[in-house]
Amino acid sequence: MKGMHLCAVIPTYENPDTIGAVAVRIGEFLPAVFVVDDGSGERGREACDALARAGAAVVVRHAVNRGKGAAVRTGLEAARTAGFTHAFQIDADGQHDLAAIPAFVDAARAHPEAAILGHPVYESSAPRLRTLGRELTRFWVDLEVGGRGRIVDAMIGFRIYPIEETIALGTRCDRMDFDVEVAVLLARAGVPIVNRPVGVRYLPAEQGGISHFRMFRDNARLFRLHARICTRASIDWCLSPLRSRGRARRGRP
Repeated sequence: MKGMHLCAVIPTYENPDTIGAVAVRIGEFLPAVFVVDDGSGERGREACDALARAGAAVVVRHAVNRGKGAAVRTGLEAARTAGFTHAFQIDADGQHDLAAIPAFVDAARAHPEAAILGHPVYESSAPRLRTLGRELTRFWVDLEVGGRGRIVDAMIGFRIYPIEETIALGTRCDRMDFDVEVAVLLARAGVPIVNRPVGVRYLPAEQGGISHFRMFRDNARLFRLHARICTRASIDWCLSPLRSRGRARRGRP
């Protein structure tokens, strides 16, 4: 696409053992990497500052932890200000197979109007509770976007956004529920969705593996999100005949 400019946006919170490798690897394929340090402690801050000193990333910092969704939005705004049109969001925890980066970049260049969403191919180490949670989320997402499999997985943090269209959605979720919200709203806004596989592994703690997903708190947030989207869709459906009649009276299509 003429005029397409793609960068990376990496939200991070307390990932001192993995953020460096993730940022350096994606920087091999993209001209700029924006790391958003979402209020990390000393070791996390230092790992981000080391990337900045080495010229491997532009580091944007939240003074306090505001959540993954807030960090991604900050990164998208920084990328837009710098003149980029597309952003590759990738989690900082090292779970994703970084060898998939070139295929995602190629897909974005072939379909610049689309959002390129990853869907996980798990190793045997994946916790069963996590995979069950994804299956439940998939049911709600299929309902919300009006088609089974239109979004294969809405939770994974390995995806490419068209920046302007994504910012224009006005997402409200600040934490782990952001990934689901933004994927659903992109599809409902008419942005084409391209699904691509990416390998996922769960690192042990000694290799820097850490999850900030809180089973009860974040599942409660997801429940509220699905309730909000479904309620709004139901209201729109009920009001659509009234809106159609109003347009007809005004002589509009």
